[in-house]
Amino acid sequence: MPDNASGPAPAVRRQRRGLRRMEEILDAAEAVIAEVGYEEAGTNAIAARAGVSPGSLYQFFRNKGEILDALMPRYIEQSRTFWAEQLGPEAARLPMAEVVDRTLRAAIALKDARPAFWVLSHGSATSPRLAAASAELRAETAARLAAVLAARAPHVPAADLDVAAHIALAAARAVLPMTLGADAGRRDAVIAGLRAMLTGYLESATAGRDE
Repeated sequence: MPDNASGPAPAVRRQRRGLRRMEEILDAAEAVIAEVGYEEAGTNAIAARAGVSPGSLYQFFRNKGEILDALMPRYIEQSRTFWAEQLGPEAARLPMAEVVDRTLRAAIALKDARPAFWVLSHGSATSPRLAAASAELRAETAARLAAVLAARAPHVPAADLDVAAHIALAAARAVLPMTLGADAGRRDAVIAGLRAMLTGYLESATAGRDE
């Protein structure tokens, strides 16, 4: 009887190597997309960044669209985890200025850590599936924010808080790209302005309408 104590079977080792190579290609794709955008990210450049031949890349991904499809689970999981952490139940107990400041800082840290996701979510629609996934994530995030606002201001109609959540997220989505490529001074000024705008708006929204 063969002795398997020496390690995994050859087929298992090959499978593991294949999975590692796929992850290396996806890491390379993220790096190239972050640098030049999805439209300009070619498979040859991705293969070169991954240290493989184009032929080796095509063994795993037949085209750039398949690479994007493989990146989507990363993007979706990272985004959902991020917003679950930022807009959890404890956010309802913190001062609004602290919630806004903490969330903006975390969003910028995420952008710096995973710039390709930022490019994909803020760039032109690269595929119907990505566009649909991004829209679903935005709706989920708005619902999370609306829930935080509702816990802070149960006297305000839920429909009003839903609108406020969508407006706040749309404003952040519109303004944050201004930090891309900006020098430190301008970047800090943009972030400070966005922080003040969101804090003031959300504090007003949770105060409710005058009777």
